[in-house]
Amino acid sequence: MKKILSLLAAGLIAAFSSAPASAAEHYASGFGGISWMRNLDLNSSYHYGAPLPLGSVTSQNVDLGSGVNLLGAVGCDYGDYRLEAEVGYQRNNVKSGIDYNNGVVINYAGQGVNYSMRGNVSALSLLGNGYYDFDLGSKVEFYLTAGGGVAQVSLHDVDAVYALGVVPLTANPNPGNNDHSTTLAYQLGGGFAVPVANTVKLDLRYRYFATTDFSVAGGFNGNIASHSVLLGLRVNF
Repeated sequence: MKKILSLLAAGLIAAFSSAPASAAEHYASGFGGISWMRNLDLNSSYHYGAPLPLGSVTSQNVDLGSGVNLLGAVGCDYGDYRLEAEVGYQRNNVKSGIDYNNGVVINYAGQGVNYSMRGNVSALSLLGNGYYDFDLGSKVEFYLTAGGGVAQVSLHDVDAVYALGVVPLTANPNPGNNDHSTTLAYQLGGGFAVPVANTVKLDLRYRYFATTDFSVAGGFNGNIASHSVLLGLRVNF
């Protein structure tokens, strides 16, 4: 992870330095908001030719609730377009799960198909972003943005709330699954920026964030995607 982040940071510095610094205004921005993460589909990297005994899970669908999203960035403003380096963090709680055995839903005795889960899924990202700004008059801007980079996706104490199977339901003493994986990531979005002071703009944006496939413990692969609404400030200096 550290090596990938170092390479991306070096690339962003090179991109900024290649543009004429005298023509740019520098800025820093910070955002906070709510994210809604798409269900996490985890699929086994192994392929089985026939259904396996009850309890053998070949894929899992995990329902994730709403969560928090925080962003911080520094960038250069060249008038109609901007370039920036951004660090982001989002975390969403795990709500429930459904297990599959080669496409067949597993119905656990006493628990049913959809079972309660605990824990959370988070993503720490470093992206290089580009923006195109449309001047709406009175220094109000509408903008479109896209960016790419890397993300470290982490599972924190993810497990079923109860023991699954034919045994009576009891509180699950298992501390849960903890794992992390580094993968590529990208974002798309748009928003409005309104001046509130000479060098300060209030910024409201929508953001779609997604990763490519990553691997977690147990031989499962998956990816995450989220929709976020964020409010923040952009300060020129």
